[in-house]
Amino acid sequence: MQNREPRRSVRDICFFAMFVAIMLMSRFVTEFLPPNVHLLGLLMAVLTLTYRGRALVPMYVFILLYGVLRGFSVWWLPYLYVWLPLWGMFMVAGWLRLSAKFAAPLYAILCGLHGLMFGLLYAPAQALFFGFSFEMAVAWVVAGFPFDIMHAVGNLVVGTLIFPLATLMQKLNGSQ
Repeated sequence: MQNREPRRSVRDICFFAMFVAIMLMSRFVTEFLPPNVHLLGLLMAVLTLTYRGRALVPMYVFILLYGVLRGFSVWWLPYLYVWLPLWGMFMVAGWLRLSAKFAAPLYAILCGLHGLMFGLLYAPAQALFFGFSFEMAVAWVVAGFPFDIMHAVGNLVVGTLIFPLATLMQKLNGSQ
């Protein structure tokens, strides 16, 4: 019986390490920008389109290292699941085999959508950790919505780079 998942090559491990380093550095470099404006959605989308299911490896290495560097606390625990919808959206988008004309704007929109949903995705953990009632959780989401809009716009703008970078990565990895 053949193994359906390709073996990890030294090149894949090097690319994973490079992406984790870029994700960490980009997160630290963009901390002076408005809240939630960063390159993580872009980088995780490119990883997913290139490596498919194996993209979870560098994503979770980033999450673990970010927790190590910034301190594990209640803010960190939702990181364990808030990136999964982004990964899932790009897994599905990668199966669609769309032309560049449709894929490029779709990828940017999906990245922006994840930014818009970020507060909503974070809300269950906040409610659980801080004992929010349903009404308090809704108020927390509504209060954070302006930041989610900034997050969405930032993701939409950097999301325009997803298609060309994913195409380049796929060519570099010989998967196209």
